[in-house]
Amino acid sequence: MGRQLYSTATYYILPANSGMAGGLNFESTQNGTCPFVVIQDEDQESDGLPLSFSPVNPTEEIIHVSTDHNIRFAIETSLPQPTVWSLEGLDESTNTFSVDTCGSIGNPGRGTLSNWFTIERYDDNYKLVFCPTVCDFCRPVCGELGIVIQDGIRHLAMRSGLEPLEIKFKRA
Repeated sequence: MGRQLYSTATYYILPANSGMAGGLNFESTQNGTCPFVVIQDEDQESDGLPLSFSPVNPTEEIIHVSTDHNIRFAIETSLPQPTVWSLEGLDESTNTFSVDTCGSIGNPGRGTLSNWFTIERYDDNYKLVFCPTVCDFCRPVCGELGIVIQDGIRHLAMRSGLEPLEIKFKRA
């Protein structure tokens, strides 16, 4: 990565191309089993909320590309659960997997498969990918994360043929 990322620090995930929209945030939803989904702020001046990364190896402090990580919003909330990213099940009406905040940190394996994401190089920047390797016998549906607009909201999601969101990182 351009500048090294660390598991002990927090970062904003911003679109690499300015003028489109802002950083990542979460918003309440009436759909699904999780009350919050990950969205992109419409305001291009917004950095969104700070995030932290937890590598699959909990003793690793450096965040590497092509390695499984948990991603969570690094904020204090009154929510009963942490704000760890997780890939929701398939919404058959839109053929889309949304990213929600009902994941958990650590415990790599079948039971936490939906909670692991990787950072990959993409041109001169980066993209987020869901293709966890934390379970040797699991065969997850893999894909790049991009933006799907539903009811005017910019959802972070995975869908076949979706252009990946090209991102950069800013220390919080």
